[in-house]
Amino acid sequence: MRIRKTLWSNEAEPVIVIMAVLLLLGTINVFSSSFVKAATEYSNPYYFLLRHVIWLLIGIPICFVCSRINYHRWRKWLPWFLAFVVASLIAVLFLGNVVNGARRWLSVGGFSFQPAEFAKLLGIFVAANYLSVQVKAGRTIKVWSGPYILMAVVAGLVELEPDMGTACIVFGVPFLMAFTVGIPWKYLKFLLLGALVVIPTLIASQPYRLERVRVTYDPWSDAQGVGYQAVQSMSTIGSGGFWGMGLGTGVSKYEYLPEAHTDFAFAIFAQEHGYIGVFMVILMFFLLTICCYYIASRAQDLYGQILTIGIMLLVVGQAVGNLFMVSGAFPVVGVPLPFISYGGSSLIVTMASMGILLNVCYHGRKSQSPQSSESIQEESPQEPPSQPTGLHLVK
Repeated sequence: MRIRKTLWSNEAEPVIVIMAVLLLLGTINVFSSSFVKAATEYSNPYYFLLRHVIWLLIGIPICFVCSRINYHRWRKWLPWFLAFVVASLIAVLFLGNVVNGARRWLSVGGFSFQPAEFAKLLGIFVAANYLSVQVKAGRTIKVWSGPYILMAVVAGLVELEPDMGTACIVFGVPFLMAFTVGIPWKYLKFLLLGALVVIPTLIASQPYRLERVRVTYDPWSDAQGVGYQAVQSMSTIGSGGFWGMGLGTGVSKYEYLPEAHTDFAFAIFAQEHGYIGVFMVILMFFLLTICCYYIASRAQDLYGQILTIGIMLLVVGQAVGNLFMVSGAFPVVGVPLPFISYGGSSLIVTMASMGILLNVCYHGRKSQSPQSSESIQEESPQEPPSQPTGLHLVK
């Protein structure tokens, strides 16, 4: 009998390694990109690093706990999670801290968190629950059904902060999940037409958004105004060259590049680590995408498959959006780079998502054993048996 040797014993191990590498790179980059701002504004160069480590020490246990909770239980807890997110989004509109003209943060015990970040995860749960039931029952997927109308309302609350970038993610990821499962073209075309009306309307509702779109493909036309951040970001990336300037020696953090440790943290990373570092980060997210595909293909059930796809779209999709933004291909929007950008709420949601992903992987392996499968199925709600109509990963 010939035994095939592989580098990994299961799909969870490479995910853990990828996550560890990105977290290490992110922690180093948070300090390198923030120590100038921290020393100038807080008289402590370690100010942001210490807060990042605290969030990391909270996020890692959350990831572990989520990896041990049967992912079917989230369906039972969904109403409570929904109530928490909606209540937080309403509260932030009245009690939130105003930063740069937007109310996006609630303060609790000396720390601030963004309810909108948790709305991203809520969208994945709502869509996975609805889509799995519809597909199992052989019913048509409709994005104007109750669950999607609900997520449109949640996205609307996020937009009121205002935060159009996050609002698009809150509704966009569930929509892409439905697209992956399969939406009839007659419904899809009406949704696309609606997007062509709604998105330009939202952009036109805020003058600064129109200006950002206008200068996206020629930021040098207003290099000292609206295009300043995009110009500085591209200049920062380009100045790193192939090998980079070296860790801690990037110059753009010296008050040249705004938000150097948050949304534009990757630009500082590229300046200090060069194109070699850029390639490494892109490779990590590419490998994570492959791992998510394999986990989805071996998931215990359709709900696990769709949930995995949603997590992949959220984490990798935000990474792609952030990379396009810092490189000047997209307008400047508030989309952080998972694991790399500074931000407690974003880190917590990302770590929770990865924990759920690992749990789907764990039960996918466990379900290969008939005896173990019986105990897992007890957690899963009964759904009408039917052949999947859109997602073809179930063997």
